[in-house]
Amino acid sequence: MKAVLQRVSSGRVTIDGRKVGEIGRGLVVLLGVAQGDSDADVRWLAGKIEELRIFEDDAGKMNVSLVEIGGEVLLVSQFTLLANCRKGRRPSFTRAAPPELGEELYERFAELLRADGVRVATGEFGAMMVVSIENEGPVTIVLDSEERTRPRSGRARPRSG
Repeated sequence: MKAVLQRVSSGRVTIDGRKVGEIGRGLVVLLGVAQGDSDADVRWLAGKIEELRIFEDDAGKMNVSLVEIGGEVLLVSQFTLLANCRKGRRPSFTRAAPPELGEELYERFAELLRADGVRVATGEFGAMMVVSIENEGPVTIVLDSEERTRPRSGRARPRSG
């Protein structure tokens, strides 16, 4: 599971000119679900996003989490994050989860954030959307749930679940 986080002062999703989701200060999360992803991936990624210290404190240092600022999340499904562009010029999306699994884990991700008190707005799974992002900083972070199990040399493994 891959996520691109953008720290924003606002974000909005429209479909055919109709606003379907909008947030103020927080994160726009573009979420790609891969084949083989599970609830463990969802739980790890949701927890990481909630606690990642990427908002500025009073001293101007990135030292405060989404939860600590009472920030919101605009969650947008984006299977294209799983693109493989190694061969040729046309991306392959065979690593992306089938739509049923993708939607199930996307909904589960939103549910976990909401259960922890985060206000979550969403796009519409599988729809052609226009995503408007007012990136603050700019701050953009890429997370991959594969990192939860991949050992890093000389360091402890990240917590899972």
